[in-house]
Amino acid sequence: MKPLIVLLGVFTACLMIVKLTRGTYEIALSARVALSAMLVFTAIGHFFFTKGMALMIPQQVPYKIEIVYITGVLEIFMAVGLLLENYRVLTAWVLIAFLLVVLPANIHGALKNVNYQNASLDGNSWKYLWFRIPLQLFFIGWTYFAVLRK
Repeated sequence: MKPLIVLLGVFTACLMIVKLTRGTYEIALSARVALSAMLVFTAIGHFFFTKGMALMIPQQVPYKIEIVYITGVLEIFMAVGLLLENYRVLTAWVLIAFLLVVLPANIHGALKNVNYQNASLDGNSWKYLWFRIPLQLFFIGWTYFAVLRK
């Protein structure tokens, strides 16, 4: 829920700032800035809630902590790439693939009742799961419309 709030809040703020400074609404720019801000926000979670996020990764996958750190760094790189003209399209495709690849970890975490902030198994699995899957699809759609749609 928090990433969605960041995405929509930054989008709205950026839309208004651009309108005030440039005299026009630049929806795609505002959407990319918002997506970048959301990625930085979620990346920070990878470094503050590493143990909890590692619990979301299936047991048979090795190097869980390293994967959490690497995906956090990758999110920061994607946040920057979305704002760079020459890398925007490639970054969007990488982000869509990333969102699809991490979805099983989100599902696994929900089924195991992972509370990633406390690194415990007392989370709200079904509430989270039913929200997270459509949210992930929403982020994919947002990426498509903000960057790839011409």
